[in-house]
Amino acid sequence: MNTHGVWAIYRFEMARALRTLWQSLVTPVITTSLYFVVFGGAIGSRMQEVGGVGYGSFIVPGLIMLSLLTQSIGNASIGIYFPKFTGTIFELLSAPVSAMEMVLGYVGAAATKSVVLGLIILATSALFVPLRIEHPLAMVAFLILTSVTFSLFGFIIGVWAKGFEQLNFVPALLVTPLTFLGGAFYSIDMLPQPWRTVSLFNPVVYLVSGFRWSFFGQGDVDVGYSLAFTAGFMALCLGVIAWIFRTGYRLKN
Repeated sequence: MNTHGVWAIYRFEMARALRTLWQSLVTPVITTSLYFVVFGGAIGSRMQEVGGVGYGSFIVPGLIMLSLLTQSIGNASIGIYFPKFTGTIFELLSAPVSAMEMVLGYVGAAATKSVVLGLIILATSALFVPLRIEHPLAMVAFLILTSVTFSLFGFIIGVWAKGFEQLNFVPALLVTPLTFLGGAFYSIDMLPQPWRTVSLFNPVVYLVSGFRWSFFGQGDVDVGYSLAFTAGFMALCLGVIAWIFRTGYRLKN
């Protein structure tokens, strides 16, 4: 493996995050704090507990997952889109770096930034509400697995996008609404039928539920289903990326 090539891509992407520190780190933390003020203060004063967990604490996994999904997709998509936009992608494709090594560099950097952001939001949450993490190793595993999986998804979006409008289309019009409707701020058990059954077709439900289980030992769906969905989606993304490099789809033309 060309470790120097992987490290060069990884270091460049991490340096770009430091140059845009306000957008990459400070803004999501401030936004999450506002969620606590609005949801925790307004709704939490009327709905004290959900499943025996204080409402303010209950929404922490959902808030972290919301930031994790959007940032993972955004970081990875913009990382591969800019070389396409500037034309330097051809230099990268002709360099002695394999497709796997290129993906490792871009996706590794995007996932690292997302995990760091998730941990910072977790620390920020502790300033607002009492937290307990019953399964810390599972929490870290879900954090890393989700970051890597959706960074791979973001890489695909960055290759597919022909402009900045398409680059923001999936996160803004698909991922964020699905997260809001995926139990980030409520338990789907609170929904009447048939809406509870309909919610089970929302893939984000499984991500939020599994992550919440690692905190409180309870979730809307079995944690095994959450792991199976995340692993399956990762395998699907890897298959799509392999096809992209095999065909040169929107990379070589």
